[in-house]
Amino acid sequence: MAYVDGFILPVPEANLDAYKKDAKRAGKVWIKHGALQYWESVADDVPAGKSTDFYKAVKRKDGETVVFAFAVYKNRKHRDEVMKKVMADPRLKCDMANMPFDTKRMIFGGFKTMLEM
Repeated sequence: MAYVDGFILPVPEANLDAYKKDAKRAGKVWIKHGALQYWESVADDVPAGKSTDFYKAVKRKDGETVVFAFAVYKNRKHRDEVMKKVMADPRLKCDMANMPFDTKRMIFGGFKTMLEM
């Protein structure tokens, strides 16, 4: 079954164009190095929860939205091989202090697929 890396992060609405430009470059890198799919999605129909929600998860501030992104791989071994190449790719070298979002509030992780339909 497939393996998925997921990302949730807050992005200032004023920085969405800059973020999209960076995401497009990143997606090309992920696909070039073997990811099967790469998705970036911006909040559209995301309800506020009583105890938790996507906004609370990233400590969203006024003027920010939430981006949900993921990459798909054949399996964990494939993900590890792709990520090694992605992390070494010079197109992704950047100044972390000048990213169009707060990297400290980004949530990410790898997930084993338990159901595919």
